[in-house]
Amino acid sequence: MPSLFRLLAPKPRAIERESLDLELPDGRVIALQRVRDPRARRLKLSVDERGARLTMPLRASLATGERFLAEHGDWLTAQLARFQLDGVPALERGVSTQLPLRGETHPLRWQEGRFARLQQEGDELVFTLPAKAADSTTRRVVRDFYEAQARADVGRWLPRFLPELPRAPRRVTFKMMSSQWGSLAPDGSMALDLSLVLARPGAFEYVVVHELCHLIRADHSRAFWREVELRFPHWREERDYFHAQGRRLKATMRALCGKASG
Repeated sequence: MPSLFRLLAPKPRAIERESLDLELPDGRVIALQRVRDPRARRLKLSVDERGARLTMPLRASLATGERFLAEHGDWLTAQLARFQLDGVPALERGVSTQLPLRGETHPLRWQEGRFARLQQEGDELVFTLPAKAADSTTRRVVRDFYEAQARADVGRWLPRFLPELPRAPRRVTFKMMSSQWGSLAPDGSMALDLSLVLARPGAFEYVVVHELCHLIRADHSRAFWREVELRFPHWREERDYFHAQGRRLKATMRALCGKASG
């Protein structure tokens, strides 16, 4: 039975979020997410593939937050430039003329049709949509297309590596991750970031090999990296590629398909 103290204790405050427009020192206006977090002890400004965020303690005033933003405007501008999160194109029906795939940009052609679908015809991508299709339909079709392409890539690579592994992955799922590129659960289920299909194929393959090697070693010890090196000698080059391009890849997929999930 719960104690009287627990029954009478106040419930913790929930995290509060709101979006607002912020003008940078160079005159640009960006979207900023302001978050009031009961766990926060100080003001914190951060930038990731989801954009700019100001985290505030519950007792901090809006005026304090505004002063904090003004004092760190130059820093925020530099971070946005460093992570290249500004200027990531959103997909606009009938307007967008290209889509990224496997480290390249492909021309995009729009046409009206009965069923919504996105397919590749040679080097061109063709997007078919009903006349009254909603934006959510467009995003869903894009996500389904990218996932099908990603599954095809993984399907080509797995047979080469499986004979040397103790077992095959239990299943492979794709989702939009905030920070990780992949993970392997204790039951052998592999999760991969959908943004990988936008990267050059060698980088995508490296992540797959990395997660497969966790079927042998669950840690990141020297023994683990020897297993990776044995199967993918150029892994360092692909790791450097993600350091340079990773946030851009995640931001692009987010702009095309919606929010990240983990």
